[in-house]
Amino acid sequence: MHKFMRTIGFGGCDSDLEMDKIMRKLAKTASKTAVLERNDHPTLYDLRAELAPGMGIAMIGQMTEKGTFKREYAFPYVTGSDISSTAECSIQRHAERETYAGLLDEYRVGISLIFYMTNSIEYRSRRSKRLPVLAKNICLSGLASQGKILLPVKKTPKQAEDLKQAARKRGSLLEAARRGDEHAIETLTVEDMDLYSMVTRRIIKEDMYSIIETSFMPSGIECDQYSIIGNILSVNLVENELTKEEIYRLRVECNDMVFTVAINKADLLGEPAPGRRFKGQIWMQGLVDFGVNDMLC
Repeated sequence: MHKFMRTIGFGGCDSDLEMDKIMRKLAKTASKTAVLERNDHPTLYDLRAELAPGMGIAMIGQMTEKGTFKREYAFPYVTGSDISSTAECSIQRHAERETYAGLLDEYRVGISLIFYMTNSIEYRSRRSKRLPVLAKNICLSGLASQGKILLPVKKTPKQAEDLKQAARKRGSLLEAARRGDEHAIETLTVEDMDLYSMVTRRIIKEDMYSIIETSFMPSGIECDQYSIIGNILSVNLVENELTKEEIYRLRVECNDMVFTVAINKADLLGEPAPGRRFKGQIWMQGLVDFGVNDMLC
């Protein structure tokens, strides 16, 4: 059973057999979102069973001669409505099976951001039909296994505006540094030294979470899992229509990127509200928009 099935409301399912029974039932009413064809014959289907608004289970498999669906693999998903990034994105296949990961050169994060691609069948179909596969926009989302709510960092409107301007300036410097601008590299080096000095002084008397407002860091040995601290922009409590478990959909801003995070209400410590912060570990997913509406599903 997938580790993050609990996130979308299957915390009470304790065995793979129980989850397999549920997915076989859901496959009968799931909607078809993409088809991979070879030699003019459908060979692979992407079925989505939506269990709450914007989240559910994706099942990838084939149709047998008897018309029944034979599942190859499945994963939970959550979708967001925000374009999180327009940065250059490369797509690479996983070793175990023909699923794909996206790699974003996102300067706002400070690292190469890796996510699990949720529309890989669409990508494979476009490649087989020799259609454009250049990523235009990326809509990121995350499934959280656990999390807690933090109070916001107190700041005046002027301080908030100054921070936004500083973030934009740093983004411009990082972009210039990527192009080899020596002045930008030197400026960033000096700023990092000043930042380290400031944190060293403040950490003696202040709590770490009053110094660090948002953060985005790799977590564990899996490359698409991250530990984040982000500002909550909006909160939506939804219910898994099958199990009746409640799930929070949090719209989060982290390192100037906006994306949706889903977490089981039972796994969240604290009461989420706009203006507060979310801290937790997430499995990062991404829906890649190829910018052309020529897919026939």
